[in-house]
Amino acid sequence: MSTKEKILEFMREKAYRPLAFKEMVKAFSIPPEQRRSFRELLGDMVKEGLIVKTRRKRYGVPERMNLVVGRLERSNKGFGFVVPDDPDKDDVYISLEDMNGAMHNDRVIARISKPIHTDKKAEGEIIRILSRANRTIVGSFESSRHFGFVIPDDPRIYYDVYVAQGEINGAKNGQKVVVEILQWPERGRNPEGRIIEIIGFKDDPGTEIVSIMRKHELSEDFPQNVLEQAEKLSEKISSCDLRGRKDFRGWKIITIDGADARDLDDAVSIKKLENGNYLLGVHIADVSYYVKENTPLDVEARERGCSVYLVDRVIPMLPRKLSNGICSLNPGVDRLTMSVLMEIDKNAQVVNYEITPSIINSKERMIYDDVTAILEGKDETLFKRYDYLIEDFRLMEELCKLLKKKRKERGSIDFDFPEPKVILDEKGKPVEIEKLERTISHKIIEEFMLMCNEVIAQHMHWLEIPFVYRVHEEPDPEKIMFLNRFLHNMGYSVKGFQNLQPKALQQVVEMVKGKKEERIISTVLLRSLKQAKYSASNLGHFGLATRYYSHFTSPIRRYPDLVIHRIIKEVLDGGISLERQNQLKKKLIDIAKTSSERERLAEEAERESVDLKKVEFMVDKIGEEYEGIISSINSFGMFVELDNTVEGLVHVSTMIDDYYHFDENKLTLTGERNRKVYKIGEPVKVRVINANISRRQIDFELVTG
Repeated sequence: MSTKEKILEFMREKAYRPLAFKEMVKAFSIPPEQRRSFRELLGDMVKEGLIVKTRRKRYGVPERMNLVVGRLERSNKGFGFVVPDDPDKDDVYISLEDMNGAMHNDRVIARISKPIHTDKKAEGEIIRILSRANRTIVGSFESSRHFGFVIPDDPRIYYDVYVAQGEINGAKNGQKVVVEILQWPERGRNPEGRIIEIIGFKDDPGTEIVSIMRKHELSEDFPQNVLEQAEKLSEKISSCDLRGRKDFRGWKIITIDGADARDLDDAVSIKKLENGNYLLGVHIADVSYYVKENTPLDVEARERGCSVYLVDRVIPMLPRKLSNGICSLNPGVDRLTMSVLMEIDKNAQVVNYEITPSIINSKERMIYDDVTAILEGKDETLFKRYDYLIEDFRLMEELCKLLKKKRKERGSIDFDFPEPKVILDEKGKPVEIEKLERTISHKIIEEFMLMCNEVIAQHMHWLEIPFVYRVHEEPDPEKIMFLNRFLHNMGYSVKGFQNLQPKALQQVVEMVKGKKEERIISTVLLRSLKQAKYSASNLGHFGLATRYYSHFTSPIRRYPDLVIHRIIKEVLDGGISLERQNQLKKKLIDIAKTSSERERLAEEAERESVDLKKVEFMVDKIGEEYEGIISSINSFGMFVELDNTVEGLVHVSTMIDDYYHFDENKLTLTGERNRKVYKIGEPVKVRVINANISRRQIDFELVTG
C-alpha cells in the first residue's frame, strides 16, 4: 500500500475529524527530517482532490465533509453538473449562481447544499477549482473602438472573453481566433485574455476545421525531439531484430481495410486443419519494438492517446514515418508483428492459442469492397486476380459466421449503424453524403479482432499481471427505466429490465431490424448504456456480454494497445518482477484514465467535423424538400433525420397550424385543437429553411398537405 493510500485509509476510517498538520505528523510518527516532504505530499494530495485543506488549515477527506470532487460539465444555459471522480456517486447539480468562476471541464470541489430527494439530483455549490481545463479558447472576435470580445465556439464555455486594446494583436472583426486566458472569471466578471492566434475569417476555406483542431488542442505537428527519434529508426530489418520471433513470411497473410486507410496495423491468415478446426492468425504491428517506454515518441503518444480521424484529415498518434511507414503492414515488405494464433472448433470455441512476436510479409493489401465483391461473386476480374486467395476468403466468411452466431447466443449487442461518409472536393467542400454499410468483409475483420482481443484479455487476467482492459459497465437503472418507458411508447419492451442482461437489449435490436424506427430505437438504446472505457481493473464488457476484453489490435492509433503489447512481451520474455508489477499498477490506472479522456475528446472532434460538413452541405439546399423520420422530441420542437443522416430542427414556432404541447412521459407533441400527435420514429416531409455553419444547426419546417 502506498503512503497516499495509507493516509486516505487512516482519514476515512480512524480520523473522526479534520486534523491539523501537527496531528497528522503525530498520527504517522513522521521524524523531523521527513516533515517537509510529508507536507509536500499532503499538498499534492490536496491538488489532486484526494483530501481537502480547510480555511483553518486542517486536512480531511471530501466524503466525510459533505464535499464532492469531480469534473464540471456546464450546459449552454449556464447551469451544470459535477461528475464525481468516484463512479459510484451521482452527479451534483450546480446552478449558474453557484459556479463561482468555474468553467466547463474544470476539475472542482463542490459542497452539497441539498441532498438527493426522490428523483431529483443533489444540488451544490463550487467552493474550489483544483485545475483549469480551458487555458486557451477558440471563438469569433468582435471588436469595438477600445476593446473586443471573443465569443467561444463551444457554448458550454458560457462566458465571452474580454480582450483589452493592447491584447488584440491585429485581430479583425469577425475572424476566428485563439484567445489565451489571462484572468479567470469571477462572480459578475467575465474572463480576460489576449489573442495568440488568428485562424482566419469564417468563410475562408478550412477555417472551421482548424478551429475544431485548436478547440480540442489537436496538432498535426510533432515536437522536434519526437521527429528526430523517428528519423533515427531504421526501415531495414536486421538479423538481430528477428531474435525470439517466429517467421511467418511464407504464410498467406493479408490486410483488409478501407480504400483510404494508410495505417495498416492488423493482418489476418486462415487455414483449415486436418481435424476440421480453423487456425486463425491475427498479426498486429509490433509498434512497441520501435516506441520504447519513456522515450520522446512514447511520451508524445501517451499525451495524444489516439489518432483522430477528422472529416478531411488524420491527426496521427505517431509520426507518419511510423504510422504510414515502418509500422504499417504494407504489402510485399517484411514487418515486425505480434501474432495471436487461435485454433477454433466448429462450435466457435478457442481450443488452443499461441501469442508470439513474429515477422510477416503481407501478400495483398485488400479493401473491403473488393473482398465483398469476390465473396458475392460480382466481379470476374477480381476473382481471377485473387484466385489463390478465394478459398481463404470463403474460410474467413465461414468462421466469421460461426463467431458471430456464438456472440449472439451469449447476448452480445450488435448495433448496425450505417456511418456517414462525407465526400469532399479538392477545396474541402462537401459534395455528397453517403451511408457506409457494413458488409461481410467488415464483419470478418470485426469478428476476428473481437476474438483476438478476448483471448488476450482472458490470458492476461488469469496470469494476474497488471494490465489495461477495455470495459463496459452495467447501465444505470434510471436510464434503463427511461428506455423501457420510451420503448413502451414505441410498442416494444425490455424483458426483465430490473435485472437486465445484455441479451434482453439484443432482442430489442433484433426486433426493430429493417423497420422504419430501427435507427431511432437503436440510438436511444445506445445512449441508455454507459460508455466503454479503459480500466486497470477487469470489470467485464456488458455490451459484448463477455468477462474479458481488451484493445490489442490497433497499437498504431491507440495508446492502450501499445502499452499492453509491452506488458505481454515482458511476460513472454521471462516474466515481470514484483517490483515492476507494483510500478505498473500505479502507472496503468493513470494511463487508463487519460486514454479514456483522450478517446472522448477525439470522438467529439470527429463528430464536430462531420456535423460541420453536413451543415455546409445543406447551405445551398434552402427551400428543398426531403422525406425524414422524427429522431427526437422535446419542449421546443422535434429533430428530423434525413436518409443521408443529416439532422435538423423543426421548431414549434414554425408549426403554425395549431398550438402543440410536449408530453414528457410519452415524448410526443400534440395539437391542442386538431389533436395531431407527432411521435419519435414517425415519417414526415420537411423543407430546409436555414443552415447555420457557426452554430452547426440546420432548421426545417414541416411540409403539410
